[in-house]
Amino acid sequence: MMSGYSTADRPFHRVLLHQYLFLLKKYPVLTKSITSGVLSGLGNVLSQIMEQRGKDPNVKNLTFDGPVRFGVFGLVFTGPLSHYFYHYLDKLIPSNVPYSQIKRLLLDRLMFAPLFLALFFVVISLLEGRNLKSLKDKMKTGYWTALKMNWKVWTVFQFININYVPAQFRVLFANLVALFWYAYLASIKR
Repeated sequence: MMSGYSTADRPFHRVLLHQYLFLLKKYPVLTKSITSGVLSGLGNVLSQIMEQRGKDPNVKNLTFDGPVRFGVFGLVFTGPLSHYFYHYLDKLIPSNVPYSQIKRLLLDRLMFAPLFLALFFVVISLLEGRNLKSLKDKMKTGYWTALKMNWKVWTVFQFININYVPAQFRVLFANLVALFWYAYLASIKR
């Protein structure tokens, strides 16, 4: 019981938020990893739904292999790497350092984003069972386009995330933006 009334008396979204905050505090990396996995998989589902629009409405071709691959990437890579990146970013460039907001953003945009995007291409290609030549071709045709789009889409969100979102919610904030970003990446992976 919290605040003098039972869980049954609270709206569902409040119970869900309370449980999420509890898990976030007790198991931060695991909670962020599972959240990342679920939202990454949903991003792929969203991509498939968007791709279906305009096609024959009687044909439903949603597959589960894409969401599983994206979910695995979110669970194993996005959640943990983002958690530690944001943690060390605060230590490396504390808010009291001159121009810390710009320095943090530049580190994210010019170092973390390109490396993370390359990791995404490699891991998803491996999970798809592609060979090295296929990966090289995909990197040649899609990486630079995706990185430029990443810089366009993510820069404003990351500035807000890195500098104004409380540390424990940065991965969640990024995951919510990534829900649509992964839909975009899934569309260029095809």
